[in-house]
Amino acid sequence: MCGILAIIGKGKDQALVKDLSKRMSHRGPDESDIHITEKGHYLSHERLSIVDLHTGKQPIQGTSTAWMVHNGEIYNHQKLRETTLKQHRFRTTSDSEVIVHLYEEYGYDFLNKLDGVFAFVVIDGDDYIAGRDPIGVKPLYYGIDAKGNTYFSSEMKAIADQCKTFAAFPPGHYYTPKTGFVRYYEPEWFKDNTAVDDLDLVKLRESLIDATKKRLMADVPLGVLLSGGLDSSLTSSIAKRLLAETGQKLHSFSIGLDADAPDLKAARKVADFLKTEHHEIHFSVEQGIEIIDKLIWHLETYDVTSIRASTPMYFMSKYITDRGVKVVLSGEGADEILGGYLYFRNAPSSDEFQKETVRRVQRLSTADCLRADKSTMAHGLEARVPFLDKSFLDVAMKIRPEFKEPKTYHNVEKYILRKAFDTPENPFLPDEVLWRQKEQFSDGVGYNWIDQLIAYCDSQVSDEAFATAKEKYSFNTPLTKEAFFYREIFHKHFPQESAAQTVKRWIPKWQDNIDPSGRANAAHVKADVTIATQKILV
Repeated sequence: MCGILAIIGKGKDQALVKDLSKRMSHRGPDESDIHITEKGHYLSHERLSIVDLHTGKQPIQGTSTAWMVHNGEIYNHQKLRETTLKQHRFRTTSDSEVIVHLYEEYGYDFLNKLDGVFAFVVIDGDDYIAGRDPIGVKPLYYGIDAKGNTYFSSEMKAIADQCKTFAAFPPGHYYTPKTGFVRYYEPEWFKDNTAVDDLDLVKLRESLIDATKKRLMADVPLGVLLSGGLDSSLTSSIAKRLLAETGQKLHSFSIGLDADAPDLKAARKVADFLKTEHHEIHFSVEQGIEIIDKLIWHLETYDVTSIRASTPMYFMSKYITDRGVKVVLSGEGADEILGGYLYFRNAPSSDEFQKETVRRVQRLSTADCLRADKSTMAHGLEARVPFLDKSFLDVAMKIRPEFKEPKTYHNVEKYILRKAFDTPENPFLPDEVLWRQKEQFSDGVGYNWIDQLIAYCDSQVSDEAFATAKEKYSFNTPLTKEAFFYREIFHKHFPQESAAQTVKRWIPKWQDNIDPSGRANAAHVKADVTIATQKILV
């Protein structure tokens, strides 16, 4: 993983370009390089070495005049080398290099041949193509400056003060100066009334195992983020089984306010069951509050739930990289795909349930994917997400919604995922974890985290200041003092209107209480329906 920056156009100063790229040096602490093409365009790269530690330096030149930079992982790169691209001369053993050769072989029409996560730019003379992976696991922004130069970058901070306008690059698209934006990823399940497959638990289980196996590709130590919830516990269990075949040790990492945090207690059971090398991390509410400003700079969002959940993830990522682990598996995506959030119980119909799962998956790039990438990459840690594998998505999203709805199974969310891995003869997890109710990460680290965070934000924002929210922020007006507090910090770092417009707020549907905490839902086993009774702007 890494940070990329591309500037297509004339008149940029090389020293400035280096400085802009270095704003993302946390994404790639291992190497840094810049290339100026014959036409005067720039490609810059901040590298985190994961695959091909010795020859994978970027930018990478193709066979002729094309150059490229890439952030991500291409899991089928070896197969592409041995088949489609076997006539090409490779300069590295890096997974990234296949991108430039696919461009040389097929022109613009090659992104569906990639199996992985990616944000890339290829420049060939004055022509170029930029692309982003199907779901937006890896971030990418684009912009135009006052002179008409085009920018692409992994993070907004590299280009926000250079561009007249900028925006998030849409997932599942590529862009060229000849075609504009083109959607290359448009699976059948994007459309209404296409989730028609019967339930096949074996197929569901094997698809997730295959997705996890792909994501063990690395030349560096690997670990798992283990919250003790269903999703991270399953990926941890699968990874442990697969690595057992190689004799590799699996490190698991959990975080909470103290040893009694709901997630830590559950994670401990899983780690004991799987016999991982387990690490338990604690943080205090005071420590969390202290890094909010820096965290929002890293995250580039003012979304409440993203900030709440990213704080413990930020601390955990620092701990992990300090111990030499550079890649972790994480459980993002399962709740969107399978309707795992508690509010899904209130879906008015099967059709609406399915539409909401599709909407949530399509917006992951602005929520869980953004959080998982930027809070880990703040410390040069790569998080891989098996649930967002294209093949697994095709299996899970096509299953008829009535098989996925909690109300079908006495309000047990993600029942079919639990049942697919309920194998008593060779159990993947302890029953009390396999059937544990959904606990959102920001809740599971300890309920005091959100409660005290809300109280702190309330103490920092006066009624008079909060009354100006609509006038000051007409786009995505903050509805609570907590949201207003985050928005003020975001605005300090990113005052541009374009910056505010990149943010999508995570708000639950079908419940009266709009606070994003899972405890705000009456279905939670320890529901706190007063959690959002702070003053709301009318």
